Amino acid sequence: MTETIAVFGAGSGLGMATARRFGREGYRVALVARRPEPLAELATRLGEEGIEAEPFTADLSDPAAVPALLARITARFGRIDVVEYAPVGSVAEFMQPASQMSAEFLRKHVDLLLNTPVEIVHALAPQMAARGDGGFLFALGASALDASATPGMSGAPSVASATRHWVHALHQDLAGRGVYAGLLLVAAVVDGSQGQREAVRLGVDLSAIPTVSPADLADAHFDLFTARDRVERIAPHGAS
Repeated sequence: MTETIAVFGAGSGLGMATARRFGREGYRVALVARRPEPLAELATRLGEEGIEAEPFTADLSDPAAVPALLARITARFGRIDVVEYAPVGSVAEFMQPASQMSAEFLRKHVDLLLNTPVEIVHALAPQMAARGDGGFLFALGASALDASATPGMSGAPSVASATRHWVHALHQDLAGRGVYAGLLLVAAVVDGSQGQREAVRLGVDLSAIPTVSPADLADAHFDLFTARDRVERIAPHGAS
């Protein structure tokens, strides 16, 4: 049976690159994101490259919608073998000074970055464990490691720290049952990403921050999944 990867938070950067990387290995691709038009365009581009892909629009900040979303994907592809979860958003949406955050502001990030992936794993992990194979791949900013990496800004990084802890625990829980869980911590600006475009639009100086290509990140995710010799990797290689 041909395997399927579901890319949650599919965009023109890491999501597209991961879809392309796994697609080259024969995987079919379910692309999940909020906006239908860009998503359909990504699916068309993959199809032109000979990769079977289907778009699925969804709001990943709504964990209650996960069961119906997964039902739509499995109705189309039969099953999900690999999950990549790497939602993207704007700095204005994701970050605020810690003293200015409200519970309402933080709640939507808890749903997007923690509750929704927890629901996805809760639904799919038993099936993968029964087959003895499969995997969950996550990508977060390296600020999940260290609050000083984003001075004066909190919100998403605070939640990402909790998500990182959960992924490490998930790896320990699933590894003995043949299912991999791993995390890519991105310590760079992703070239061509929404975040980079927004920073340029706002006149933010990115000259002191390293840049990494989406293809390199996708290779790192694929290597984590195939090697299964560690739970976490920082990208680009050598970043601290």
